[in-house]
Amino acid sequence: MGTPYLLIAAGGTGGHMFPAQALAEAMLNKGWRVRLSTDERGARYTGGFPHTVEIVEVASATFARGGLAAKALAGPKIAGGVASMALQMMRDKPDVVVGFGGYPSIPALGAATMLKVPRMIHEQNGVLGRVNQLFATRVANVACGVWPTDLPDGAKGIHTGNPVRAAVLEREAAGYIPPGDYPMSILVMGGSQGARILSDVVPGAIAALPENLRSHIRVAHQARDEDGERVTAFYADHGMRAEVKPFFDDVPRRMSDAQLVISRSGASSVADISVIGRPSILIPFAAAAGDHQTANARGLVQAGGAIMIPENALDVPALTEQITAVLTNPEAAQKMAHAALSTGAPDATERLTALVEQLAQKETT
Repeated sequence: MGTPYLLIAAGGTGGHMFPAQALAEAMLNKGWRVRLSTDERGARYTGGFPHTVEIVEVASATFARGGLAAKALAGPKIAGGVASMALQMMRDKPDVVVGFGGYPSIPALGAATMLKVPRMIHEQNGVLGRVNQLFATRVANVACGVWPTDLPDGAKGIHTGNPVRAAVLEREAAGYIPPGDYPMSILVMGGSQGARILSDVVPGAIAALPENLRSHIRVAHQARDEDGERVTAFYADHGMRAEVKPFFDDVPRRMSDAQLVISRSGASSVADISVIGRPSILIPFAAAAGDHQTANARGLVQAGGAIMIPENALDVPALTEQITAVLTNPEAAQKMAHAALSTGAPDATERLTALVEQLAQKETT
């Protein structure tokens, strides 16, 4: 028998790519050959993948965006991508195909369905994304990052948790330094969508903290390119130490150094927070499909590891009040860190790799 071959298909956001990267790392360590199928947008998120993962860009599209012309071209573009992947699969014969959602995963999953290649999907959120809804009853398993996940009749759901990258696992349950009368760090993460409201509200909320508290704080703030200059200027004008970037490539380190995380509740962010174990204030993205970010946050909030502020209730006074509550109560902050850890699934990657291996084994027995 030759080297087993896994084809991963994932869309163009960190929420899809980070768990895909975790699976790729694990399967390479088990001696598998791994290829990633994505599109041009998704390829921008592949910098952290091991260099031995083959990256294949395949044309795909969505009917949910663009004008009439773009929507009219979506069908032919998807069909072309499926045909291209089918030809590749007939030549290379993957043992298993795993989809992580996002419309760039359609060509590989569509071709695998057509050719009856063993396949499964992983859903990071508490509500299935559109593409995963399409394939949920056409795959062997739906690995669920959040439990329970609402699944259609006929779909087989298995709770695995959300895999995190090796860099996050290296900081699993990292020692937490509770807030006190010394330098403290706040990490602000907006995810790949909808970060503007955090750039609008968070700097003002931190500036409004009592001086004896604010003077100890340094901020790492992830802001979109178009917001970065004004956010940087605001912090500087208010005498606050802050680093503002559109993307931090060392989030695990920054998170483990932080006394508090202020974040959207994307699946990967919630998974990282719970595996490292940090108090957080979560602001679910109100426009997320099916309000899935609220579902993502629920477990952390119910465990006492996070405070959730709905987007329509987010303003400077509300956020200042919650930041103050965490950073002026070391004992409560420590309890939040422990509570966050209690919801983590550091073995999620192992559970997912086991499903991949079982699926491959079924086809060879």
